[in-house]
Amino acid sequence: MYLICGEALFDVFTASGDGPGNRLTLEAVAGGSPFNVAVGLSRLGVPAALLGGISNDSFGERLRQILSDEGVLDDYLVPFEAPTTLAMVALGADGSPRYSFRGEGCADRLLREAHLRPLADDIGAIHVGSYSMVVPPIADTLHALVSRESHRRLISMDPNVRPTVEPNLPRWRERVEAFARHAHLIKASDEDLALLYPGEAPERIAQGWLKDRCELVLLTRGSKGAQLFSRRHGQFHAAARPTVVRDTVGAGDTFQAALLAYLHEQGVRTAAALAELGRDQLESMLGFAVQAAAVTCSRTGPDLPCRYEIDWPASQQCL
Repeated sequence: MYLICGEALFDVFTASGDGPGNRLTLEAVAGGSPFNVAVGLSRLGVPAALLGGISNDSFGERLRQILSDEGVLDDYLVPFEAPTTLAMVALGADGSPRYSFRGEGCADRLLREAHLRPLADDIGAIHVGSYSMVVPPIADTLHALVSRESHRRLISMDPNVRPTVEPNLPRWRERVEAFARHAHLIKASDEDLALLYPGEAPERIAQGWLKDRCELVLLTRGSKGAQLFSRRHGQFHAAARPTVVRDTVGAGDTFQAALLAYLHEQGVRTAAALAELGRDQLESMLGFAVQAAAVTCSRTGPDLPCRYEIDWPASQQCL
């Protein structure tokens, strides 16, 4: 089972069509990168649980219900008498999202180390991502968790940089590097790296992460596809799949969930097993993740696919 760590919130979109007069129609969709990854894993048939803080308000209750409906375990969620974060989303002309967060003092940020419960033996891997790696106190809590567990469980990480939550980019860099020292698999977008390391080649950053414990780095590049960097096997590239892009909300989370689903089905439970993956397996994993992300791009909002919706050649299927 994967333990996915971080925020659960609602993305608030302006609904299609203008409201009458002085009215603006909004549509709230459950989200947050870790929340999406957990749901994505469950839709791909992989057991997942979400760890983080969650509000006792009506939004928090709805998030719990969605997790239950999707088959994601909520045993590691900690309730708080604080509001649920709302992320206001505007879409650019290319379908890429622009976020503005209402989250200061909200439940998803309040998790402390004292709230952590012992992990069950069936938790084989831990994934951390997005602004929960940066905002206190949850950032310190998750860092303590991966520091403690990286010797015995597989650690995955996705920075998913959100300057509208924390505009201090040096702090983002410091926290990302702190987590990277404990991660065995790192996925990032070229947009993330442009924000974290302006003017530096993304490939150089990815190669630089292949130290400490890291075995694989995945770099998503939008319409340019994705790259994989392996400590053992070098570099791979997969072209983007042709699709009519509605928007790219949730595409990175879909890519992440597909990576983890592939590893689960290949029986990869440890960093040593990750290092033993062959070239053919790595190429198949990368292609599967790119194809899964394309499905999400063809739909509106973070609507992550189920396994049967991903058209992947039978000879290369991982699930």
